[in-house]
Amino acid sequence: MSIHKTARKITTHVLQAMKAKNEKIAMLTAYDFSMAKLVDQAGIDVILVGDSAANVMAGYDTTLPLTLDEIIYHAKSVVRAVEKALVVVDLPFGTYQGNSKHALDSAIRIMKETGAHAVKLEGGKEVKESVIRILSAGIPVMGHLGLMPQSIHKFGTYVVRAKDEEEANQLKEDAKLLEELGCFALVLEKIPARLAEEVSQSIKIPVIGIGAGSGVDGQVLVIHDMLGLTQEFSPRFLRRYHDLASEIKGAVSAYVKDVRSHDFPNEKEQY
Repeated sequence: MSIHKTARKITTHVLQAMKAKNEKIAMLTAYDFSMAKLVDQAGIDVILVGDSAANVMAGYDTTLPLTLDEIIYHAKSVVRAVEKALVVVDLPFGTYQGNSKHALDSAIRIMKETGAHAVKLEGGKEVKESVIRILSAGIPVMGHLGLMPQSIHKFGTYVVRAKDEEEANQLKEDAKLLEELGCFALVLEKIPARLAEEVSQSIKIPVIGIGAGSGVDGQVLVIHDMLGLTQEFSPRFLRRYHDLASEIKGAVSAYVKDVRSHDFPNEKEQY
């Protein structure tokens, strides 16, 4: 029987055991109570309260505008719904970079106010002090390397990262550093599949990919993308499992039609 099925609660230790037994880890984002409840009941291992909420929930072009208060609001909603999955919360842009004390304060607020199980932050050696300080407080940290959306203005583009040897070597060094510091897992975003597999095999902590091929220990997608709620975003790595946008628009159109034609509510739908 799979580790996921036998585990009463998914913890960082369970994820380590899943990697050791080559059992793939499934991770999705969620930002509200209703969606998180469904995702948890469907058997997901990890729910990420991602700063992608800035895009899919608030309509921003980048993840940068999302505030700590806003991510805490979303995380509170998710945690109230979840019974089994591990809940990880993104540290928003500006809450951990360059100031390790501020990073710790931000992480403590998330853990105390939401009841989440871990935080995630982007970067390698440049955020070393922040990672150390957060871990020193007993807060689990998930790393994130490769394409780092919070650094979009530095990169200037969302193209595949670490294609050249120098950047690839730096990514491998950063992955080992994050493991050595004590991170419990690592997300690799939009990097060559061969490099991602090499990183996954070189470290003992689970590696979760998004646009990083199948040779890693698990996968993560933004739930609005995989359910087809977003239509304008179609990268190569995205598999749409549904077309909810069309279904929802169809249902709303039918409702509007029924209201205007006096069909809704009928006699059985009133008191």
